[in-house]
Amino acid sequence: MKLRWLGHAAFRVETAKDTILIDPFLTHNPACQGQDLKDVTKGVTHILLTHGHMDHVGDTIALASELGAVVVANADLGDWLGFRGVKKIEQGNHGGTIQTGSFSVTFTNALHSSAHITEDGVSHALGNANGLVLHFDDEPSLYHMGDTDIFGDMALIEELHQPDIGIVPIGDRFTMGGAVAALACQRYFNFKSVIPCHYKTFGLLDQTADKFVAGMEGAKSRVEVPDVGGTVSL
Repeated sequence: MKLRWLGHAAFRVETAKDTILIDPFLTHNPACQGQDLKDVTKGVTHILLTHGHMDHVGDTIALASELGAVVVANADLGDWLGFRGVKKIEQGNHGGTIQTGSFSVTFTNALHSSAHITEDGVSHALGNANGLVLHFDDEPSLYHMGDTDIFGDMALIEELHQPDIGIVPIGDRFTMGGAVAALACQRYFNFKSVIPCHYKTFGLLDQTADKFVAGMEGAKSRVEVPDVGGTVSL
């Protein structure tokens, strides 16, 4: 498995059978500028969304049409995307599992909001925020936490899924910060590898992963801190 961090919470996940984009905030992502978007999106079969904020939905509608990719999202966000022309949608919700391609996606809890504000200033609720657990036949399991704070039921996610790889938001202000994210990883999970995200995109977020790395000192998990556009092989 290869994971490429595209900036913010966006990742490209390549396996032997499928190529997946998670939260593809690309075109308007300042951290993603300078990357070859044709290369980023080449061969993508699936687009997975943790929640409905535009810095996570990003380019989903255009990419789904261009690539013919299957979009996986919670039911409310899926309905919203369907009204905007997305044809291939797999919808679920908390606790549910969808088998799609060569892998399954399970929707977990995340402590966050999820909405879209239209040009008339009206905020439209797009369901609850989720984390996503991906299980593959011949690849490591992966848990993208989405945007979230720490919560005690992370222990149940570990008990139910034992994810090998964790993708963890650390930027503070809109999610947990680095020290709390490290506490979540150390207290609740037995990740083999962990990758921080949702930082240094904007000035309001922490600009480095230093607090997270310091908090993970002594952990059994291998901490991977790729540069934006960097690839990690797992």
